[in-house]
This record gives sequence, C-alpha cells and structure tokens, in this order.
Amino acid sequence: MRLYRILLKPIITEKTSNMQLHKNAYGFEVAPDATKIDVKKAILELYGVEVADVNILNTREKFKYGKKKGMQLRKRTTKKAYITLKNKKDSIDFTLTK
Repeated sequence: MRLYRILLKPIITEKTSNMQLHKNAYGFEVAPDATKIDVKKAILELYGVEVADVNILNTREKFKYGKKKGMQLRKRTTKKAYITLKNKKDSIDFTLTK
C-alpha cells in the first residue's frame, strides 16, 4: 500500500488532544485494510518519529432517525489507529510531512 493511502486523516478531538498532552499518543483514521505494521511504517516514513505502540479500533455503522418521518441518517464504518510514540520529547506536526 502507498503511505498516503494508509493514513487518511488525523483525528483531532478533545480526547485525542488530552492523549497528546498526557500520553504522547495520537489518533488517525486509517484505510480499512491497513494493519498495525503498515501504520507503524507510514508514521515512520511520513513524520520521521519512532512508534512504540499501535492500537487499532473498528467502528460499526450506526443509524439515527431524523426529525422528518422516514428520514434515516447513517454514520459510516471507520477504522481508527491510536499510536504512542517512543520518545516523550517527540511530537507530530500534522501540517508538515517529511
């Protein structure tokens, strides 16, 4: 797989911001067929930082009913990767790649 196709986008929420400050961990939305090894290699090549741990989470499709009769909203399935960096001093700047 190509590196830019593995990491789709960073997840920037309140939860991931707290993880960055306290645990030196980051969240990414990844391709559905990406593995932990693929994610680790992509982070090393694109951002130039060593990865200690990769946790992958699959979310399921969710349905929500709207205000109008018969209206149904779908939230698509995603695959997320939470990575922890080896060095506490390292950080990832999402605006820059190597």
